[in-house]
Amino acid sequence: MKWSSAKWSSATLALFAVAASTGSCLAADPRYPDWPCAQAKVPEISLAAVWAGPPLDDVQDKWKNDAKVAALVSKLAARRIPIEEAQKDITEFLTGSTTEKTTTGKLLFAGLFDTLNAQRSQVMNGLERVMRKQREAADKIRSDTVALQALQDANPPDQPKVDELGNQLTWETRIFEDRRRVVKFVCEVPTAIDQRLFALGRAIQQEME
Repeated sequence: MKWSSAKWSSATLALFAVAASTGSCLAADPRYPDWPCAQAKVPEISLAAVWAGPPLDDVQDKWKNDAKVAALVSKLAARRIPIEEAQKDITEFLTGSTTEKTTTGKLLFAGLFDTLNAQRSQVMNGLERVMRKQREAADKIRSDTVALQALQDANPPDQPKVDELGNQLTWETRIFEDRRRVVKFVCEVPTAIDQRLFALGRAIQQEME
């Protein structure tokens, strides 16, 4: 692809878009400079925000020792499982006396709390890794844009080098924009996990009553 002055104008616009994109991702909270989302970063889910049932201090990691509870935790934690199906599974699982339901329900929620908190942390860490890559990519795009301008301003310009760097810049910008769109989508995931955990906790509490 031969790069013309018109394509150079496009590259300039792309550079402005990259600059605007990285600028809009500047962290509002200086404690988390790599956090790319508009939503405030909350590192961990607060137990009090998603659970109004009896204290879980006496169960802690014990849920891992119950194979049936652990298996159901794994299933319910999967976001591909509709919440309605998950609620039905909870109803079918929590049977017996009130005491038995309470004990099993506490184990089940303790497992979900641990598992979904871990999933959430993985997503958030991934977002911050991508943000660091985006900053590196933005620096590279800026550098290549300046280099491209210098090549085009030469008299006479080295057209093969202009074309090579121009095509590289197009590819770099495309990757940057693709990542930006993915980040915007993934930024919704931590909130979705919060909501799922709250809904599952409420369903467990209803069955324990």
